[in-house]
Amino acid sequence: MAGVTFADIEAAGKRLDDESVVKRTPVERSTSLGGMVDAEVHLKMEHLQWTGSFKTRGAYNKLSQAVAEGEVEHAVAASAGNHAQGVALAATRLGIDSTIVMPKTAPQTKIDATRGYGATVELHGKDFREAMTHAKELADGGDSTFVHAYDDPDIVAGQGTLGVEMVEDCPAVDTIIVPIGGGGLISGISLAFAELAPEVRIVGVQAEEAATVPESLQKGIPQTLESVDTIADGIATGGVSELTLGIIEEHVDRVVTVSDDEIARAVLLLLERAKQLVEGAGAASVAALLSDVIDVNGETVMPLLCGGNLDMPMLQTVLVHAMTDREQLLHLRVHIDDQPGRMAELSRVIADHDANIRDVRHERAVEGLRVGDAYLVFRLVTSGSGHSRAITEAIESRGYTVEIVNAR
Repeated sequence: MAGVTFADIEAAGKRLDDESVVKRTPVERSTSLGGMVDAEVHLKMEHLQWTGSFKTRGAYNKLSQAVAEGEVEHAVAASAGNHAQGVALAATRLGIDSTIVMPKTAPQTKIDATRGYGATVELHGKDFREAMTHAKELADGGDSTFVHAYDDPDIVAGQGTLGVEMVEDCPAVDTIIVPIGGGGLISGISLAFAELAPEVRIVGVQAEEAATVPESLQKGIPQTLESVDTIADGIATGGVSELTLGIIEEHVDRVVTVSDDEIARAVLLLLERAKQLVEGAGAASVAALLSDVIDVNGETVMPLLCGGNLDMPMLQTVLVHAMTDREQLLHLRVHIDDQPGRMAELSRVIADHDANIRDVRHERAVEGLRVGDAYLVFRLVTSGSGHSRAITEAIESRGYTVEIVNAR
């Protein structure tokens, strides 16, 4: 497969010079995040792009050339959501049909959005890899063009236009942080920086449960995972390609991983501090920024928020997870002698500390409990761990045994 040059990225930029296809997304400085890491933090807000991610850049760059050469009337792609929408929008803008194969586990909002951009959606397989296999079979049988999510020089060049923007947006940047799925995004961005700002440190980040790049770099060949399990579905490809791995090896300074816990905290923090709703894949860059694995002290740093397609059930899951981790959602199990008035007494203690009771239940049929004893299990909303400790200590001061059981 041919390589990718900066000239390819420049040519892609000319093809994408249409605000109805790709708009220039804003950059905002976050003093809150900057204060947490003692750095100047500028958020590149690509989650505000049409379709909610960067994917239209690569898809349009590829398909526009094929249409101009009269080689394509129908596009086929596989995606968990973001690439699907990018290909659908690009195909519709270019006046051709598209079929997108999505895993059966894809969020309904992404399925609906892909159809809304004009594509026919087929649901197949339990994950991205099974959807990919089926999509290739569809494309092999006729005059369709398969649009790979990352293993294609035209896709990489299109994504590289985002790197050009990032250099222009913040010429003084010292470090950029870019999420990695299959590697097309960071490949294009790193090629742009290698040409325009080679002194900038480029850090890639993967979700721990979908990380393939660290081992691929170590072994020198692309590695794949049989299955992936992460809230960052936008980067859950389970593999990279020879094309993207080669570019990462040459131009990316470091690749780190973050846990789903860290990603969930980053999603919540971006909501609270930056007032931005970002999906797990997009928040992975901020998760890495806030982790202990990257030192940006005194630097100007730009995390890339690459996607914002977070469906409401996943948002609820992420928020409950992050709030439980912070003890803003607190589950307390209090051992009582099962007498009238105990719930009222404990409820008064909680109310006196200005916490709200979401729900409470009795547990009597528990192994190990003496006859006449019970547990009261409270689910509370608090302001955080300090508030939670104060409530717990107040209950304990009345002679009760209290256990924090923050199962998510």
